[in-house]
Amino acid sequence: MVSVLSRPKARAIAPVIATAGALALLLSGCGAGGGSSASGSKDFGYLTNVENTTIRGELEALSKDQCKAENAAAPLKVETVPQTSLDQKLQLLAGQNALPAQFAAGNAPALTQDLDKSGNVVDFEKALKDLNISDAILPGAAATIKSLYGGKLNVLPYQYNVEGIWYNKKIFADNGITEPKTWDDFVAAGEKLKAAGITPLAASGKQGWPLTRLVSGYLFSDLGPDALKKVADGQAKLTDPEYVKAAQAVADLGAKGYFGQGVGSIDYDTAASQFLSGKAGMFYMGSWILSNFDDKAQNKIGEENIGFMPFPKVSGGKGIDNQYATNVGLPMTFNAKKYDSNASAWLKCIATNYGSTALKDKNSISGFKLNTPVDSIPPLVKSTQETVNNTKESVLWFEALFSTKATTTSQTNAAGLASGSITPQKFMELVQNDLNSK
Repeated sequence: MVSVLSRPKARAIAPVIATAGALALLLSGCGAGGGSSASGSKDFGYLTNVENTTIRGELEALSKDQCKAENAAAPLKVETVPQTSLDQKLQLLAGQNALPAQFAAGNAPALTQDLDKSGNVVDFEKALKDLNISDAILPGAAATIKSLYGGKLNVLPYQYNVEGIWYNKKIFADNGITEPKTWDDFVAAGEKLKAAGITPLAASGKQGWPLTRLVSGYLFSDLGPDALKKVADGQAKLTDPEYVKAAQAVADLGAKGYFGQGVGSIDYDTAASQFLSGKAGMFYMGSWILSNFDDKAQNKIGEENIGFMPFPKVSGGKGIDNQYATNVGLPMTFNAKKYDSNASAWLKCIATNYGSTALKDKNSISGFKLNTPVDSIPPLVKSTQETVNNTKESVLWFEALFSTKATTTSQTNAAGLASGSITPQKFMELVQNDLNSK
């Protein structure tokens, strides 16, 4: 992915395909033997996706300040890999018993759960309790993690995000548009924007997930917060008519031209740039995008002109009020096989300091408790943080409970759904077939 914007992205998910058999083969060597690579670490190795510079930047800052002693004992050593290659890299290193002390947890929760089963993931509930800092992670973030990872706290919330629709207040006012409350209002707003020569909704078809987020948003609003859990539990199928209806709703947006031209070739950076340059009226994204909004070199419309709203309600639907999806970004975890006294010291320093430093330095909202108050937060960050704090009930996202293979299929075919080259029925069939074969 070619970077147009200088600030980071938290969740540009496009994992590689890995069948269950291949993953089992790669992980089969992780439980036994091990040699020196399975022993305590001499450095604090950290593998992350190259696209996300915020987390590694903050860890590097901590290594020179609050975590200086920990860094002297086990120097931070960062390695990056494109996010599209992350899952493959994790599987390869796991098979070689060579995962670093800390690593990005993978694009699908299913991969992390497999790594956990093979003994490669720290149980943070126990680890934080042993360090007497059980309250270091906010309850809401912990609940989100456990809902994703089979009831376990086995990743760290360097980011804790709410997702919704950001919109250009000035463009809305100029075109007589009020904040849409329902899906019908949302579609009508898009029609006014298109008539004014403005792309209604910026979205990355190249990454795919910004489009599938709309499918799941519709599903949750229409069928209720448990819509996709029912699919995961085998109580429903994506090919059921009420599920295909959600894919059809997103396909209809594409057919109306609401995503602009060439959505399949638009990457994350370009979509963000469309919104921040005033070429698009709306942008579905998580609160990690705040760091981009705060960058005046990127933000040409001004923070004062950016509004944030929950996913619009489907009339007659069973969804919750003020529906926001929540996530912990592309989370990070520790390697249980390299969790020694140095790694433990790093964990304590990170868990104690990261929340405040990330908010102060990058306006980045994490799932860590603030150890010191942070003053002078930009108004948009402050209001979003209040939304995070006040969100009592939330939903996940389309692929949250999918296998790695189904996640890949969903996200690589999302552009086809939006452009009309794949029918809603076929899109759902492709993903359901992968869910059936897991």
